[in-house]
Amino acid sequence: MLTGCVTAPGRTPDGHPPAARWHPRPGTAWQWQLSGTVDTRVDVPVYDIDGFENGPAVVRRLHQSGRKVICYINAGAWESFRPDRDDFPAAVLGRSDGWNGERWLDIRRRSVLRPIMAARLDMCRAKGFDAVEPDLLDGHTNDTGFPLTAAHQLAYNRMIANLAHERGLAVGLKNDLEQIPDLVGDFDFAVNEQCAQYRECSSLSPFIKAGKAVFHVEYSEPERTFCPIAKRLGLDSMRKRLDLGRWRSTC
Repeated sequence: MLTGCVTAPGRTPDGHPPAARWHPRPGTAWQWQLSGTVDTRVDVPVYDIDGFENGPAVVRRLHQSGRKVICYINAGAWESFRPDRDDFPAAVLGRSDGWNGERWLDIRRRSVLRPIMAARLDMCRAKGFDAVEPDLLDGHTNDTGFPLTAAHQLAYNRMIANLAHERGLAVGLKNDLEQIPDLVGDFDFAVNEQCAQYRECSSLSPFIKAGKAVFHVEYSEPERTFCPIAKRLGLDSMRKRLDLGRWRSTC
């Protein structure tokens, strides 16, 4: 398993010394399953699963098999189906992000969103996860209903990274390709969707050069198209269906 650890600075929010933080390296195979009962039989060293929908028993089972486990949460949009939905004031809810029951967040309101996201990361840590995948960290490039700028996004993304690190969790940068040069030092790995389809995979090279894994998926591109690109750049790539269930096809 091509993984490593770095020591998280300072102390955790509850005053305990942090554990060594996981640092996934390029060349680390993974499974990404956000729907359905998690199939723990896939022979890979890393799983990325939904933080709300999976309890500590699933994480413990994966750990017993030698896997590292990433906690998926949505950091950029409100979701009507999450148990903490009422913690978000109406003023921070913007336009739909295109998914049913989801609305963009006003990431300028960091003082409002910080405790909500901190609680979500506390949940990830309490369940035993090793890392977090905070989704939708690129609101400034979308029609959110708010006048978000690149500076707002940088500040918010760094807040999320710091919150994760304070809890001893590794954290991945999800998409947000244009800000990778500014954020590669703040994040421990990257998660990307469809960089081959949109001819953007070279933008992820700073993570690879820094010795940090890039977990990458394509949905419609065939393996014969994206696998040569992935191998050349050092991405950890697979093809998934949009429902992000058990099925996967690797290079």
